[in-house]
Amino acid sequence: MKREDVRNIAIIAHVDHGKTTLVDEMLKQSGIFRDNQEVAERVMDSNDIEKERGITILSKNTGVMYNGIKINIIDTPGHADFGGEVERVLKMVNGVVLVVDAFEGPMPQTKFVLKKALELDLSVIVCVNKVDRPEARPDEVVDETLELLMELDAGDKQLDCPFVFASAKEGFATLDLDGEKKDMKPLFETIIEHIEAPEGDPEKPLQVLISTIDYNEYVGRIGIGKVDNGEIAVNKECMVVNAHDPERKEKVRITKLYEFEGLDKVDVKNAQVGSIVAISGISDLSIGDTICDVDGAEAIPFQKISEPTISMQFMVNDSPLAGQEGKYVTSRHIRDRLFRELNTDVSLRVEESENQDSYKVSGRGELHLSVLIENMRREGYEFAVSKAEVLYHYDENGKKLEPMEIAVIDVPEEFTGAVIEKLSQRKGELQNMTAANGGYARLEFSIPSRGLIGYRGEFMTDTKGNGILNTLFDGYGPYKGDIQYRKQGSLIAYEAGETITYGLFNAQERGTLFVGPGEKVYGGMVIGQTGKTEDIEINVCRSKKLTNTRASGSDDALKLSPPKILSLEQALEFIDTDELLEITPENIRIRKKILDPTMRKRAKFS
Repeated sequence: MKREDVRNIAIIAHVDHGKTTLVDEMLKQSGIFRDNQEVAERVMDSNDIEKERGITILSKNTGVMYNGIKINIIDTPGHADFGGEVERVLKMVNGVVLVVDAFEGPMPQTKFVLKKALELDLSVIVCVNKVDRPEARPDEVVDETLELLMELDAGDKQLDCPFVFASAKEGFATLDLDGEKKDMKPLFETIIEHIEAPEGDPEKPLQVLISTIDYNEYVGRIGIGKVDNGEIAVNKECMVVNAHDPERKEKVRITKLYEFEGLDKVDVKNAQVGSIVAISGISDLSIGDTICDVDGAEAIPFQKISEPTISMQFMVNDSPLAGQEGKYVTSRHIRDRLFRELNTDVSLRVEESENQDSYKVSGRGELHLSVLIENMRREGYEFAVSKAEVLYHYDENGKKLEPMEIAVIDVPEEFTGAVIEKLSQRKGELQNMTAANGGYARLEFSIPSRGLIGYRGEFMTDTKGNGILNTLFDGYGPYKGDIQYRKQGSLIAYEAGETITYGLFNAQERGTLFVGPGEKVYGGMVIGQTGKTEDIEINVCRSKKLTNTRASGSDDALKLSPPKILSLEQALEFIDTDELLEITPENIRIRKKILDPTMRKRAKFS
């Protein structure tokens, strides 16, 4: 049976191609909001970090009505680090709207998300967005998208996909660039016409595959999935099973059932085949679980989520300033919070180590882990993290393999030499170089993942902020040899105390400072970067000794350069393998792993 009154779609695209803005406009034009209701931009990005950075981190569900047909829409992330989110939500839908920027065209992540959709044989609608940009080139982008579909071995059905031209910002969609540009109606009608209605058998035993987990402090875990067969109802007794865990068989009762309408979850008593539902009241529900009838429980197979590629150690903060700024500081607090993150983040791995105060946390990339660190910091946690390290694999002959990335770089032609030189030093191999629009060149590199650790900040400096760097995981390849991460050494505080202008004035001649006057420091804390390769210890708490002929006010003439304040990402990129990042709700400090200078020297030469 087909549910002709329902369509389930996912919006997929490369980062910044306008997915979330497009969903906003679809919500507005479907009449979800009142006429006088104030609606924020990118309303689907509800998390604080999503709003600040303008990126989508977690997939979001929403539902709109159009001409009596309910369209369930899933807004997905565009960054490769959150690819795990995209992979699993595609199991809930029958088709995708692939959003492509009318100027940039298909980018690395476009290829990744489209490949996942084609593997599941989903119907595709291509939405060429931002056609109102002055430099837009929609006709060429259509050709590039078709070339990408052919490269990915798309079937005839997908190669015949419709193209819709839109400007999410201006709120219009059209099938013809010379046609009327009024509203989103052409996009809605294309979805209803080209995306198949969900299919299932209402007479068969119930099957709901849980594809996403939401978490709420009041009701605990909320499982989200599509009703594949049968009917689900409140108070119905069910069985939870898992295709990858044959031992899992748990009897449960459905206590709350919701469907999505606009930005809200609406209570429903029951749901039919094809509906996307949220289920609460099952305490240990996991992604990949299938909710079935007690009789004839059959699990739905679930695709394996891609493995993490990098890891960091999360540990208890043991610096001299530990425990002064955080609310949650013990290893038990950190452990509980990390394991709670596993409730909703399927791409994350947390392992306990022999040291009870340290946990190995593995994720899909630096951005993936930095978002977790930022969330924990805002929640009042205080802890320390090590430099990111890649996860190696070994083949059957014991040969070391490492994660590789495809890096696609758009950069003004004058900076290509600097970029090629830097990436070659980091074991990158230039695969392709083509001229792009507006005096830009597009460089394609194959590079080890560890070669990109700490590179983004350097890249922005080298290209004066004009370069765009996109990466895509490209499997495992042979180990490429050692890479030197940082050529400059660290300026290290010699003693504990408060920084003083006189001490900082002398220190700034040695390099770039990260601290200003009146800040707390301790011995072994990194307070700046030197121009030389070796570390330098310096006393920044030293004041000028007074004499009979000098007043204390003579220091007023000293001029300090403003300190370089590092963001969380910059600090994670900056730290070296013998350093840690101390994270508190109020400060981010870099420190040496071994604070004592004598012990540090011994460790270096031992």
